[in-house]
Amino acid sequence: MKYSKARYLASYPSYKLAPKTGLPEIAFGGRSNVGKSSLLNSLLNQKKLAQISKTPGKTRLLNYFAVMNNKNVDKIYFVDLPGYGYARVSHETRDSWKALVEGYLENSQRLKGFLLLIDSRRGIQDDDIQLMEYLQSLGKKTCPILTKSDKLGRQQKTQILKKTMEILSGFAGDSLFPILHSAKTGEGNDLIWRWIGERIDDETE
Repeated sequence: MKYSKARYLASYPSYKLAPKTGLPEIAFGGRSNVGKSSLLNSLLNQKKLAQISKTPGKTRLLNYFAVMNNKNVDKIYFVDLPGYGYARVSHETRDSWKALVEGYLENSQRLKGFLLLIDSRRGIQDDDIQLMEYLQSLGKKTCPILTKSDKLGRQQKTQILKKTMEILSGFAGDSLFPILHSAKTGEGNDLIWRWIGERIDDETE
């Protein structure tokens, strides 16, 4: 891994206020409480980089993290998006989150890839599929991440991978390969970094 550390940059209520540095961006999205903060911390080996909350629906802004090389120069932005699928919020709040995320996805010129987090214990939900269809319509490269894999046994991992790949096979014109990930053990970190590298290496050398 050629990125030594990262720092929290800022949170923005609109893509229009986000940094205009030209750095490539990798977005993290998924259902509420699926483990976005845990994945961020695990990938960057910084336990308190992103604050982990047990309260679903806490993230309501575009949270930017600057990922640096070994010379402490910013090279990538990781963007933590608000979660979806949490019932105990008002329709007004849900609509504002939807507008925030869609505004970002449709207008960010530097978005190079989307990490879609899915709880491995529950599998792909209808709103995950809807998001993948939306991302595909925008031409955004997507990597499905099956989180909390340490909660599964070996046979369960095999089953959820098979089932996920069967569902993803229906997305024509795009190769979507799910990656099992555990923030506890670090399983999947290398594969995720490899996927990120394929999206941005040409621009960050």
